[in-house]
Amino acid sequence: MTPPNVRKAFADQSIACANLGSTFMGQLMRLCADMLWPAGSVTDRVFGWQGDITPAAQSVPLRLAGALHALHLQDHPILGPVYPPHSTSDTDLWDAICATLVTEATHINTWLNSAPQTNEVRRAATLIAVGHLLADRYGLPIRTSELGASAGLNLHWDAYGMTIAGHQFGPANPALILEPRWSGPLPPPTSPRVLTRAGVDLNPLDPHNTDHALRLQAYLWPDQPDRLSLTRAAMAATTTPVVRGDAIDWLSERLTHQQGTLHLIYSTVAWQYFPADKQALGTQMITKAGASATRQSPLAWFGMENDSNGEGAALTLRLWPEDVTVDLGRADFHGRWITWRDGT
Repeated sequence: MTPPNVRKAFADQSIACANLGSTFMGQLMRLCADMLWPAGSVTDRVFGWQGDITPAAQSVPLRLAGALHALHLQDHPILGPVYPPHSTSDTDLWDAICATLVTEATHINTWLNSAPQTNEVRRAATLIAVGHLLADRYGLPIRTSELGASAGLNLHWDAYGMTIAGHQFGPANPALILEPRWSGPLPPPTSPRVLTRAGVDLNPLDPHNTDHALRLQAYLWPDQPDRLSLTRAAMAATTTPVVRGDAIDWLSERLTHQQGTLHLIYSTVAWQYFPADKQALGTQMITKAGASATRQSPLAWFGMENDSNGEGAALTLRLWPEDVTVDLGRADFHGRWITWRDGT
C-alpha cells in the first residue's frame, strides 16, 4: 500500500507537470501515485523516505523521474517503447516502470541521492528584457553575478536571441532563440553589453562533462523536445565555469563598486531555496552595497522567484542609487510566457 504522503506528493507533482504542459509527466506521476509499486529497494526507499518528499521540499517525484529519463536518454530497451514520442496506455507504461524499478535499482537509488537540478534556459528571456531595460536606463556596460547558477547556461543570456511580437532582441547571430508568449510593453531597444560574468552554485555542473550533461537533460521532461533542443544549444555555447560555494559567502566578495560599470545580481528560481538566515544576510549585504552606489556605479538586483501571490514567478528589480523596487510582472516558471510591466 502506497503511504499517503507518497501518494499525495506524486499526485501533486502530476498536476504541476500537466499545468506546465507535460502530458507524459502528468501520466507518469499519476501512475506513481495510484498504482501498486513492485517490491524492491527503490520502493522501500521512497516509501520510507525520511523528510519532506514533496515538490516544495526534497522533490522525490522529480528525482525518480530524472533517474528514469536518464535511462531513456541512454536508449534503455524497456523504456524506449513507452516513452515519448510514443503514446502508451497506463498499463503498458506502468508495467515498464515496474520492471525498470527492479532491474535498474542501483542506478535509480544513486539518482535519488541528489535533488533535481534544472537549468531552464527559457528563463533567460526575463534576463534579456532586464538587460535591455538597464542598458536604456543607465547607458553603462554590465558585470553580472548569478546566484544559484547550476551549469551556467543562463550566465550567457546576452548571447541568446528573443523574438516577441515580431521584434528581435539579442545579437545578430544568437546561440539560440527564445520565443515566449509575451504580453505587455516591449523592452527598450537599447542593447546591453556584458563586460564580465560569474556565477555560483552549491553543486555546479559542467555542461561539457558527459555525466553532468546527462543530468541537465534528464531533468527536462520527455515530451518537451523543444526544451531539450534549447538546452543542448546552450550547453554548446556555455564557456564560463560556475564557482562551487555558498552563494551569499561568494557574493560578499563581489559587492565593491566599479566606476563606469553597472553590477547586476540575479537569480531565477533559486533564491527561494536559500536558508532563511542566508536570505536575510544576503538582503542586508546587498542593501548596504546599494547605499554606496552612484549613477556611475549603479547596482541592480533582479529576481525571478516564487512568491505564491499569483500564477508563475514574480519579476522584481531593485535599483540603486535610487533605492527603488520595480514590479516587472510575472513569468511562467519554465519561461513559456511573460507578462511584462513597464519598468522605466
